[in-house]
Amino acid sequence: MTVYAACCQTSFDCPGHRDQIASRVDRMLEMADGAIKGYEPFHDVRLIVFPEFAHAAPVRPTIEELDRDLAVEMPNEHIDRYTKFCADRGVWIQTGSFIERDPAHPGVLFNSTALVGPEGLLSIYRKVNPWIPWELHASPHDLPDYDKNPFPVIETEIGRIGCAICYDWLFPETIRQLAFNGAEILIRVSAYMDPWGATAPMDWWTLFNRARAVENTALVVACNQGASLAQYGPFSWPGGSMLVDWDGRVLSQASSGPGEQIVVGPIDVPALRIERERRRGHDMRGHLRSEVHTYMNAPHLAPAGGCPAPDELASRIARSKGALEKDR
Repeated sequence: MTVYAACCQTSFDCPGHRDQIASRVDRMLEMADGAIKGYEPFHDVRLIVFPEFAHAAPVRPTIEELDRDLAVEMPNEHIDRYTKFCADRGVWIQTGSFIERDPAHPGVLFNSTALVGPEGLLSIYRKVNPWIPWELHASPHDLPDYDKNPFPVIETEIGRIGCAICYDWLFPETIRQLAFNGAEILIRVSAYMDPWGATAPMDWWTLFNRARAVENTALVVACNQGASLAQYGPFSWPGGSMLVDWDGRVLSQASSGPGEQIVVGPIDVPALRIERERRRGHDMRGHLRSEVHTYMNAPHLAPAGGCPAPDELASRIARSKGALEKDR
């Protein structure tokens, strides 16, 4: 059966303290409820996706200040509210991102999103590729003792769901790993800003959403931040949330520009499964010649060992760029 997903773009003032998160959850649950009820005469909305920074953004200059003011552990009281909502309505929610602390990794913060369903918290995805040099969160790649799967994929009754955050989508390897882990629905939780957003001539937002769908024969549900410059300066967020099918067709898309918007579109997993089974041509997963691509055998950006300091991050980037020249 075809079900529908709703991308709910938020447009909040940038929060300065974790005490402000609850009011944002109030509004997001109101939006989710509106999407389910408002579209009920037309569509069965079963998946709801919110953007990156919907709960909090890295607006402090140091990890210590972020931890003091905005970081939360997961699960938390907000996840409990999402769980109750999902259980009451039989839906799944990919939350906006949190700034997450984990007692297993003292002094480390992650940019994280949770998949929540009627049965509770199903997975936590931690951004593998923080937007350096601006984001100082750690990547799972940075921690030598990290023992969780960095690329969780969850089996649900509406399909197998994997998620990655914003800048992750510029790395085909990251999204491809989710696909090879079994993901059929690839969710993008994003705060992708101008001029690389949803407007020509550099509409990277649309370009990479479509490319990742095609190269992985997957459905893409991509929710982008809709906050304005006044709310999240120095950046403005162009929205343009979208759903894309396995051939790169844009199934539906919010208009470009800041502000709250809800866009709904189909996620036809049964049809996707038929396509994956039927295709012998344009099956880039089945045709992958793994052994010939040797660039992944050499290290590039070195693990930080934790949350990188800005000066150390700059030197790591320089070393990686130097290694690229040596590899030529």
